[in-house]
Amino acid sequence: MKRILIVEDDMVSRKFLAKFLSRYGDCDMVVDGLEAIDAYLLASQDGQPYDLICLDVMIPKIDGIQVLKTIRDLERQQGIPENEACKIIMTTVLGETPVVQSAFDYNCNAYASKPLDMKKLTAVLGKIGFI
Repeated sequence: MKRILIVEDDMVSRKFLAKFLSRYGDCDMVVDGLEAIDAYLLASQDGQPYDLICLDVMIPKIDGIQVLKTIRDLERQQGIPENEACKIIMTTVLGETPVVQSAFDYNCNAYASKPLDMKKLTAVLGKIGFI
């Protein structure tokens, strides 16, 4: 069973993602950047790393771009090859090109605009090789 981490401070978006993604794996949910990094580290230490992280850009404590950068740095430190790295989809209402570009600079796999749409999200999951 695949493991999925949903990082989303908005309850409606969090519940929508959990309901939608639960067909593809076990979903854990956190509401801020610090919890996201803790969850990632715990999963790695338990030998059950996440296969997919849906990461909101605008979250409390540490923003999603910084969480993305931290996770990618941790993967490099752990010697995880790029092809085995966790798939990370950034989600946000922000469509500004600099935000999108910085997410890709830090190796996110895809970008999904809110409000999230099931058809688009399914297409994104297929495109990045998750389903």
